[in-house]
Amino acid sequence: MNSLDGCSDQDLLARHVAGDPDAFGEIVRRHRDRLWAVALRTLGDREEAADAVQDALVSAYRAAHTFRGQSAVTTWLHRITVNACLDRARKAASRRTSPVAETERLEQLLEPQESAAVPAERQDLHREVLSALRTLPEEQRAALVLVDMQGYPVAEAAAILDVPTGTVKSRCARGRARLLPLVTHLRADGGGSGPVSGGRNRAQGTSVPPTAGPNDTGAVKGGGGRA
Repeated sequence: MNSLDGCSDQDLLARHVAGDPDAFGEIVRRHRDRLWAVALRTLGDREEAADAVQDALVSAYRAAHTFRGQSAVTTWLHRITVNACLDRARKAASRRTSPVAETERLEQLLEPQESAAVPAERQDLHREVLSALRTLPEEQRAALVLVDMQGYPVAEAAAILDVPTGTVKSRCARGRARLLPLVTHLRADGGGSGPVSGGRNRAQGTSVPPTAGPNDTGAVKGGGGRA
């Protein structure tokens, strides 16, 4: 049994700051999957998402001494990850000179087992929703990913993004309004009047269905071990 299993996240971070060589690796092991899911849904690109999580973990590794316990460690990590994603999104937008083949890039988001196991209609749904999501400004996209796709309460999403709850609500509302015309036709396929998928924070008829996220933790390179 791992001797660090019984430690809280905050204790692990304190042990890392004190020089424990294994403590930060345990934090990474606990939270990497969720950070990866947020990054992938925000950026829509496996390589960019892996790089963003790596950037975030390196930043957290170096900035651990600044953590004051005013929020949960997981909230702190998610905030750093979202900021890393937004930084990458802005840099990508500034250097983009030609349209990207969306179908080819979004195809990479589906795991091999997912591609073989789900109906073609679901794969098409994932691709179209991700394509539509990528048209939103990054701040609206990040809010929608956290609230509608990851299921975070608005207050927790606000803590992660370091903005007031009202700002998260308005970003979600504006994002849904821009997204709805792009995905309304997808709802007609099911013949029902409800939203594409359910969720505790999702608004009726305007929610973003979740994508198929990878389970491979190896997608994050290095695990934040650089000093």
